[in-house]
Amino acid sequence: MLAEKFEGFEIILASKSPRRQELFKTLGLDFKVMTKDVPEVYPDSLSKQEITSYLSELKSNAFGGLQDHQILITADTIVWQNNKALEKPANEKEAYYMLNSLQGRTHEVITSFCIRTTAYRATINDTTLVHFNELSSEEMEFYIKNYKPFDKAGAYGIQEWIGFIGIHKIEGSYFNVVGLPVHKLYKELKNLKL
Repeated sequence: MLAEKFEGFEIILASKSPRRQELFKTLGLDFKVMTKDVPEVYPDSLSKQEITSYLSELKSNAFGGLQDHQILITADTIVWQNNKALEKPANEKEAYYMLNSLQGRTHEVITSFCIRTTAYRATINDTTLVHFNELSSEEMEFYIKNYKPFDKAGAYGIQEWIGFIGIHKIEGSYFNVVGLPVHKLYKELKNLKL
């Protein structure tokens, strides 16, 4: 359905995340992946979706000017708990610390994506509440050792083993937790004026 609308356009997904790329494929659109190395640094005064909006816009701005036939999509996801953002863990120790802080509690997963053309720019947010079970040290260590979640905000992937055994409920979009609220992206693309 969207494929006809965007015939002749070049859609650029600026994300290294294989999960985002897989989710984007479900929209049935031809797209190319292009990334730029952008330090994911934001002002301390920001919180929640202010952070993800800021970072997704920062990633978009790194591409500079676009051509008339290009549509650029960037995104960022954080785990928000105890009034702070949990981003990607640098090592096993950080991953364990993050999982230990999440287990037995509820946290928010916030994703923002930015769509930009030469004439249009919009940044959209989505938030999902994730309820974790209590986890044992052995379970957390097993997950970290076998799944190496160092490229994932909050040190976990809901679509992996820990999601099967450790998460008993979510409120909101599952795909948002994976890294892209596809339902909102579809709606935005469907309504995009070309």
